[in-house]
Amino acid sequence: MTRRNPVNRAQRRLARPARERFATRAVAFDADGATCRGTLYLPGGDVDDPPVVVMAPGLGAERTFGYPAVAERFADAGYAALLFDHPEFGDSDGDSQAVDLGRQRAAYEAAIDRANRLNDAGDDLVLWGASLSAAHVITLAAERRDVDAVVGVVPMLDGRAIATRRGGGYLVRASAAGLRDLIGHRIGRGRTVPIVGDAAERAAITEPGTKRKYIDLVDRESAWRNETPARSLLGLVGYRPVTRLDDIGAPTLLLAGTDDVIVDAESVVDAGERLSRGTVVTMPADHFSVLGDDFEGAIGHQLSFLRDALE
Repeated sequence: MTRRNPVNRAQRRLARPARERFATRAVAFDADGATCRGTLYLPGGDVDDPPVVVMAPGLGAERTFGYPAVAERFADAGYAALLFDHPEFGDSDGDSQAVDLGRQRAAYEAAIDRANRLNDAGDDLVLWGASLSAAHVITLAAERRDVDAVVGVVPMLDGRAIATRRGGGYLVRASAAGLRDLIGHRIGRGRTVPIVGDAAERAAITEPGTKRKYIDLVDRESAWRNETPARSLLGLVGYRPVTRLDDIGAPTLLLAGTDDVIVDAESVVDAGERLSRGTVVTMPADHFSVLGDDFEGAIGHQLSFLRDALE
């Protein structure tokens, strides 16, 4: 996690905090029998009991795909940040790259438990997610009462709506491929689909222009593959955290990009009206540029929100 200049194409021009302004250490924790691994970022200097931000990557991604830049900025601003890989991805146990929604939420819960045992962080808890991981933190924030703030960046709030915008044919094809894999992988005849590609490939992300932007965030030394078991699609198309917004009591930021072709910014604005303590920000950005070309604007909004939410 010390390779920073650059680790991916999309972030080559980012200004990163000086290394002495934050500290890092490796962390590991058990999540339902699997070991999840990550990095804890801590503010430099004399910061007592900093709030802790628990964060994980988006759909099909590893934590090295642009997320260290976010964690570094949190640490530089006085927060602790625990950034981890989901099971089956990155440094965590398993390499199937299966996107199991329940398992990923359980990993977040295990990460929260680990954060609660940190000796160098305070009691304030922030849940952070981008894209699919934003869906996870919104769902968890609706179920827990120990969350002090929530940040959802380009949040995937309604998998059904996203699949519907791709056309009825996508939903049918994705469901069929997922069911075949669900049955076939038990007898060694599993099928994979691209994580990002086009509709004809039955990819998890199919919108035009997204493949290049996603790939540009991949760490140059990663062993990541652009594939996931097709059964991953079954959970995604029915995932609807938008139905849980009324249950969230913590201050919540939803940050949407007006150029996002995956998550419609207007739908995020509409969703934000259902939050009792919601802040919605729209900015000129797409689903991936919030970690690249539009990083500064996006992180600025997040830090401003956290200052207000945790004061």
